[in-house]
This record gives sequence, C-alpha cells and structure tokens, in this order.
Amino acid sequence: MYETIFLIVLGFLYLIFASWQDLKMREVANWLNFSLIIFALIFRAIYSILNSNYNFFLYGLFGFGIFVIIANLFYYSRVFAGGDAKLLMGLGAILPLSFGFYGNFLYLMFFVFLFMLSGSAYSLVYGSVLVFRNYNKFSKEFKKQVYLRKNFFYISFFFAFLSFVFILVDYAFIVLPFTLFLLPFLFCYAKSIEESCLIKLINPKDIVIGDWLYKKIRVGKQVLKPDWQGLCEEEVELIKKSRNKILIKYGVPFVPSFLIAFIFYVWLYYLGIGLIEFLFWII
Repeated sequence: MYETIFLIVLGFLYLIFASWQDLKMREVANWLNFSLIIFALIFRAIYSILNSNYNFFLYGLFGFGIFVIIANLFYYSRVFAGGDAKLLMGLGAILPLSFGFYGNFLYLMFFVFLFMLSGSAYSLVYGSVLVFRNYNKFSKEFKKQVYLRKNFFYISFFFAFLSFVFILVDYAFIVLPFTLFLLPFLFCYAKSIEESCLIKLINPKDIVIGDWLYKKIRVGKQVLKPDWQGLCEEEVELIKKSRNKILIKYGVPFVPSFLIAFIFYVWLYYLGIGLIEFLFWII
C-alpha cells in the first residue's frame, strides 16, 4: 500500500510546484516534467524488482504510453502547449493505481474526464477574473466581436429556432436549442478575453522561449510569424537585439486544473468510484 501512497504524494508535490511555475512564469520547465517521468518509472522498477511484481512497472509503462498518445492528440489539436502535454505524460506513469490493464485503462480515462470537467470550470473562473480586472477593455472588445460575427449569431439563432421541433418528439432534446443559442455568445466571450486580456506589449529582453507572437514582426531582414509551438531559441535571441516592444499572446495557465483533477481522482479512487459509477451518479 505504501507504493501507492508514494506515487500519490510524488504526483501531488510535482503538480503543486508545476502549478506555481505555470501561474508565475506561464511555462512548465522540461526538467520538471522529465524528472517526474523518470522518478515515477524508476520507483516502479525498483519496487517491482524487490517484490518480484513486474506488473507494477508494466502498469506504469502502460499509463505512460496511453497518456503519450492522448497528450500528442491534445498538443497537435492545439488544446495543450508543450509543457502541459509533457506533464500529462508524467502523470501517466503515476496514475495506474489499480490491478489489471483494463482497470487501469478505465481509471486513466476517468482522469481525462475529470480533467476536462475541472479544466472547463477552472477556465471559466479564471476568465471571469480577467474580465473583472479588464472590464472596460473586455466590454469594447465583446461588442466588436459580436458585430464582426453577427452572421454567426443569425445562423445559430435560426437553427436554435428549428431545433425546438425536436422537443416535440422527445423532451431529452430540450438542451439543444439553448446550446445553439448560447454558442455564439460563448465564442465571442472567449475571443474577447483572448484579445483584451491575454495580449501584452513587452520589452524584447523579457521574451522567453515558447512565447507566442500575436502577429508577424520584422526583425532586421527577417520576418517572424506566429507559430503554435512558440518562439525558438534563435528567434528569441534575434528579437532581443531589437529595441521595439513586441506583442505577445498569453494563454490561460492551465496546470492548476491538472492539480484539481488529480485531487478529485485520488479522492474518488479511495471511495471506490470509477468512471462508470461517476457517470451514473451524474445522471
């Protein structure tokens, strides 16, 4: 039982430090993510050798492999930045706490589900704080986004009106028209937060590797374009030679949502509640 407690404490400590780093510096260092993977797998290997229980190590490799796939899907679909993806891989080596590959797979999917729920709630709260702090800028930008996307509103409202027909067939569809009605507002809300609260003009000396350019810039004879992977080391060095301030686009520091999901995961795991039971409980 101590091996499970050790993994939980290890994951909890790493997530606390990673959350602090993400909130303070808007990045999670590679050494932190890679050391989590290494420590978790080394501990599993040593425990397996000492207790002749090699499944404990194989479960860690299995979880790591599953989360490598999921992390890459999130990364290349531009849901995650690189640091978030690597952190998820590290958690893959931590989270298999059950017996059997099938049971561990279900609990890994359970964590992904909890992460999506906590991430949505966290983003909503964090976005609300940004709106409160930058209300005047946000208000102007929101009006601008609504005007620019008025056709989106017309189309959404049209289909929302048509979808009321489905309610006559089955009341289970009652959420559909309200979802279609709210969709353009939510999109403009998120886009307005991005444009009014997450774009900052900073000095070239403060640029770091991984920062996202808001728009393309000319530095000397070279033109640098925004890229999802952020600025590389050569581009950062080039920008630092410039005297002009640069517009940088920041994302929501997302690592705290990993910590929230991890806490709920461990709590529900010890209560014996898995993904299926949790879904039934929600229903």
